[in-house]
Amino acid sequence: MVNSNDESLDRSQLVKGVLDLAVLSALSQEDGYGYDVVRRLRSAGLVDVAEASVYGTLRRLFATGMLTSYVVASDEGPHRKYYGMTPVGRDSIAAQRDQWVAFCEVINTIIKTKEDN
Repeated sequence: MVNSNDESLDRSQLVKGVLDLAVLSALSQEDGYGYDVVRRLRSAGLVDVAEASVYGTLRRLFATGMLTSYVVASDEGPHRKYYGMTPVGRDSIAAQRDQWVAFCEVINTIIKTKEDN
């Protein structure tokens, strides 16, 4: 679980580096609106993800053609802007997942200590 209380590492920088992949993954199974995506990420363990970062990422991914959007009326307040994956977004998430796995393998090799062998 990622928790901002651990001062040994600036986790916000780690989150920024993988936020595109995390947001795309959160939307890969079901469309969602901004705060819904925030809740999905937090419930998955990114407890310190900033709402503003998620909203900015959604707008940027939409602008690059990875997401589509549509508005749905809400009984609980203002209309909600939902985001969904486009074929470009699905291609991107597949490539990003492969890159993430390869990156993790490299980092795990680097940080492995002699005692781990």
